[in-house]
Amino acid sequence: MNKRLDIEKIVSEMTLEEKIQFVVGVGMLNHKDNPKGKVYGAAGETMEIERLGIPRTSYADGPAGLRIHPDREGDSRKYHTTAFPVETMLASTWNRELLRKVGEAMGREVAEYGIDILLAPAVNIHRNPLCGRNFEYYSEDPLLSAEMAVAFVQGVQSQGVGACVKHFVANEQETNRMTIDTVVSERALREIYLRPFEIVIRKARPWTVMSSYNKLYGKYTSQSEWLLTKILREEWGFEGFVMTDWFAGDDAVKQIEAGNDLIMPGRSFQYFANRGSEVAEIRRAIEGGELSLDVLEERIKAILKVLIKTPAFNSYEYSNSPDLDAHACISYEAGCEGVVLLKNEKALPITAGTPFVVFGTGQLETIRGGTGSGETHPRYTISLLDGIIKRGLAADREVVEFYRKKIEELRGGDYRISYGQWNEEIRPKLPENLFERAELEELSERNEAALVVISRISGEGKDRRLEKGDYYLTDDELELITGVSQAFRKKGKKVVGILNVGSPIEVQSWIDLFDGILLLWQPGQEAGRILADVIGGHVNPSGKLPTTFPNHYADVPSRSFPGEPADNPSVVSYDEGIYVGYRYYETFRVEPAFEFGFGLSYTDFEYSDLKIERDGEELSVSFNVKNNGGAAGKEVSQLYVKAPKGKIDKPRIELRGFEKTELLQPGEEERLTVRLPVDEIASFDGYRWIIEQGDYEFLIGASSRDIRLTGRIGLRTAGGDL
Repeated sequence: MNKRLDIEKIVSEMTLEEKIQFVVGVGMLNHKDNPKGKVYGAAGETMEIERLGIPRTSYADGPAGLRIHPDREGDSRKYHTTAFPVETMLASTWNRELLRKVGEAMGREVAEYGIDILLAPAVNIHRNPLCGRNFEYYSEDPLLSAEMAVAFVQGVQSQGVGACVKHFVANEQETNRMTIDTVVSERALREIYLRPFEIVIRKARPWTVMSSYNKLYGKYTSQSEWLLTKILREEWGFEGFVMTDWFAGDDAVKQIEAGNDLIMPGRSFQYFANRGSEVAEIRRAIEGGELSLDVLEERIKAILKVLIKTPAFNSYEYSNSPDLDAHACISYEAGCEGVVLLKNEKALPITAGTPFVVFGTGQLETIRGGTGSGETHPRYTISLLDGIIKRGLAADREVVEFYRKKIEELRGGDYRISYGQWNEEIRPKLPENLFERAELEELSERNEAALVVISRISGEGKDRRLEKGDYYLTDDELELITGVSQAFRKKGKKVVGILNVGSPIEVQSWIDLFDGILLLWQPGQEAGRILADVIGGHVNPSGKLPTTFPNHYADVPSRSFPGEPADNPSVVSYDEGIYVGYRYYETFRVEPAFEFGFGLSYTDFEYSDLKIERDGEELSVSFNVKNNGGAAGKEVSQLYVKAPKGKIDKPRIELRGFEKTELLQPGEEERLTVRLPVDEIASFDGYRWIIEQGDYEFLIGASSRDIRLTGRIGLRTAGGDL
């Protein structure tokens, strides 16, 4: 069947009104403007034209699992989905195969629940640790972000449904996100913020892209022809369609003209008093000659070229019964590989039968993920405490019962997280220092170790705060940690911090109070099982940081966040340029608390036998990794490149590749090979991509600061142009 001819025929048979309405969504599901929505809780749908055989197609969040409502009016059945680890934790695995498995599982749920396009992944950059949605984004590094997203998109789309890469582009904050004007050099834009989108477009061919809320250089991204047509389609060859973020921009006609094909969610304009109907705006522009009918029809064709691949268009009979048990196993596996061991002075693992005590209300009020589009509705969430108990670990049962009763008392009977309502007014943070010093002394007598859980949550629509209780510990959290540390360590017993957070918090002021620190991130519905198996030694942590933990917030290079003026920002300047994350810390010798790529293991790895070879336009970097310790484990090996001094300022090192070993038994060795196209070491000089001539240093490391092997290769090009 010639799909292009079919599409041409369909478009020719549409009425003008149908053409206009087709480029605007039909509203958010189960709102009064869309009462016939197919899947309750989906974020939006497209228009059905029954006489032309065009069904409605459905779109749903999100990056940590399909977000639909589990309950439906008049239906006793539950429509749960799997809560996977948040994107930052998935990136901490540095495991492409695992990301593909997660994508496949999520894609199955999308298909079996009647959704056509998943509004994920998000590949915005961790520019500042206070961004409220950092948990929804992979990394501070564009290559790591892209490689994780490529595998995820390939996994999702292998199931016959579409992925939507978002938010295009320079959307690294929530404060005034719908109006903020981002000012960034084109070099930084190309090398840092556009780069993950470019790689995903070229490698994974996602069906759709979502334009972002913000402005770029004074123009809304959803209304920028330079971004949506010149770069996305003409430079990168994107063949899918572009949709707006929900309610983005201020001119539907300009969006259509620029190359934004679908305006979402549509017909919900009544919720914005200052907005008129997008349909009416487009109709007036067509009738007044301001918008060409040819342009409108091109937008329709772009949408239809994707929709003909969807389950809805192909009359897929979805089951509403995905294999949630199998997907829970994948969620657990991904979480286990995403745990990062930040500190370990013979504190972990805890030997079977060793008595220990767990402190912190987060052991029951466990944060599986963030709020907003990253929220999920799974069948269950295993709290950290319940995971420990179910695995039969020797946690102090008296303290277990104390926390169950105390939290129930403080919450009035319900200690479960209500994700849609998590804020200080509705659900205030609980006190943490619940024990007298004498009680801590008694607990340290009968237990050999102590765990202290520190939890944080954030979400869409609001950035985090540089305050106690968010970026900093509260006074009573610090009092609890200090008391526990003093009581246990003076008896030679270990104290371990468990960080159940979605983004970095300040650690420098209290790190010395712990013998071990385990970064659990926000690990999805299997949280407790993941923690129990890591602290018990059943799982050897192999996660590595995808983002830097600074020593001090003042060290963070993004000085302009969330913009100016401070009380109500209208402009944010990315004046750090390309020096984002480790590029800044490594170039300017600023000591972080934990560097990019860092993560400990219960075993030790040795690197050897580096070889760098060039075959045409590809470099091959190979080396051996050997497990020299006493436990089986996996190692993430990172390739950084140090460019020669030239006309363009460059970071001291940049990540250019990585590989993760298989599970290596003690004494076992594996040879890893990183293949690097030569053009991927180019820099953007403001006008073009160039490779400056000279000797390039290749550094193989266990982190950006733990370099194990180095080698050099000379690159000579004709003028350096690409």
